[in-house]
Amino acid sequence: MHQKNVVVLDNGGGLIKAGLGGERDPSAIIPNCVYRPISSKKWVHPSPTEPMDLTSAAVRRPIDRGYLINPDLQREIWANLFSSLLRVNPAQSYLLLTEPLFALPSIQRATDELVFEDFNFSALYVPNSPSLAHLCEASRRQIKAQCSLVVDCGFSFTHAAPVFQNFTINYAAKRIDLGGKALTNYLKELVSYRSVNVMDETFLIDDVKEKLCFVSMDVDRDLQIAKKHGKDNLFRCTYVLPDGITHTKGFVKNPGEAKRYLALRDGDKLKDVEKMDLDQMEVTYKLADRKKIDLSKTEFDLTNERFLVPEMIFHPADLGMNQAGLAECIVRSVSSCPPHLQPVLYEKERELRLLVPDDYPVKITPQEDPILSVWRGGSILASSPDFEAVCVTKAEYEELGSARCRRRFL
Repeated sequence: MHQKNVVVLDNGGGLIKAGLGGERDPSAIIPNCVYRPISSKKWVHPSPTEPMDLTSAAVRRPIDRGYLINPDLQREIWANLFSSLLRVNPAQSYLLLTEPLFALPSIQRATDELVFEDFNFSALYVPNSPSLAHLCEASRRQIKAQCSLVVDCGFSFTHAAPVFQNFTINYAAKRIDLGGKALTNYLKELVSYRSVNVMDETFLIDDVKEKLCFVSMDVDRDLQIAKKHGKDNLFRCTYVLPDGITHTKGFVKNPGEAKRYLALRDGDKLKDVEKMDLDQMEVTYKLADRKKIDLSKTEFDLTNERFLVPEMIFHPADLGMNQAGLAECIVRSVSSCPPHLQPVLYEKERELRLLVPDDYPVKITPQEDPILSVWRGGSILASSPDFEAVCVTKAEYEELGSARCRRRFL
C-alpha cells in the first residue's frame, strides 16, 4: 500500500471537488473560476468558508465546453486550492484527476504539464467520470452486476456511457452538447423576459435552478396546472433577490410553497389533481399579496419555468439544437454495445420505455448524491491497494512523454 497522500480532484467545468483519498466527502467544493465583484477591480478566488458577493460578478473560467482552454488560469486556481484549502505538498502526493470523455491529445498534454512540470506531483492517474460513478454506486449498493449505463449531466455536456467491470466502453459513449450551463442561460432568458433582467446573474440563477427546477413526469398535465390561479397552481413560488444590505444571497421566499408539487404522483391525471385537498397542504398563501406590483423588483415568481427548463435535456431541438434528446441518446449508446450486454444496461421513464424492446426491463437508479458520486468513486479507488500500480509516475512521464503514458489510462 502506498504511503503518500492521494489528492482526489474532480475538476469539473462548474465545480471543483477536492480532498484526500479514503475520505467520505471532499474537503473543498468550490466553483472552478475566479470572479470579480462589481465593487472591486481584483479577481478573487472563491472560498468555501468566506461569504462571497456574486451579484453581477464577472467570471473567468479555465474550462469551456468541457475542455481546458486556459492552463494558466487553471494553474492559478489549483495553486490556491492545494496551498490554502487542502494544505498539501504536491511533490509528496499522488493525484487522481478526472477528465471528460473524448479529451483531445493536446488538452491531455497540457494537463500533464500542469501536473508534473508545474506542481511536481509524484504520480498521476486519470479515470473518467462514468467509471467512478459506477464504482461509487456499486460500492454503496453492493451491486452484483458488473455493468451499468451512467448518465452524467455535467456543466457543459451530457454523456450516456456504458460501464463494464469499472471500465467505460468508450466506443459506445454518446454525448449531447447540452449541460447545466445551457439550462442556466435558458432560465436567465425566461426570467429576464417575463419578470426582471438577470442576464448578468449567472451564480444567482444557478441557485434558482438547483433549488426550484425539477423534471416533470407529465409535461402536458403540468402545463395545464401551471395555468391555474391561486392555490390550485402547485408550481408557483417566489424567489427573493439579494439586496446587498440585509442579505447577499438570494433565497426561496416560502420553501413549503415551493415543495407543493411533490404531492403529484407519477400517473396522476389532471382530474386527479383537481380532486386533491390543497387546503391541507401547509402553505401560507395570500392572494392579495400576489396582486401587489413590486416596483422595486426584489423578487420574481416562477411557474412552468421550473419544469420546462430541465425538459430541454429531453428535447434539445426546442433550443434550436440539431441533436437527439436524452432518451434517444441512451438508446443509441446501449445499441452500440454487444447484444448480450444490452438487456442488462436497460436495467420509469416513459420516453425511454417507448424506445426499448418490450422484453428488456427498464430500471433507473438515482445517485445518493449526484454532485459527489464521482469524487466518492475516486476516493474509493485511491484508497485501494492496487492504486499505485495503475498510476504513471513523474519519472515515467519524463522518460516516455505524455502520449505514451496516457495509453495506460485507456
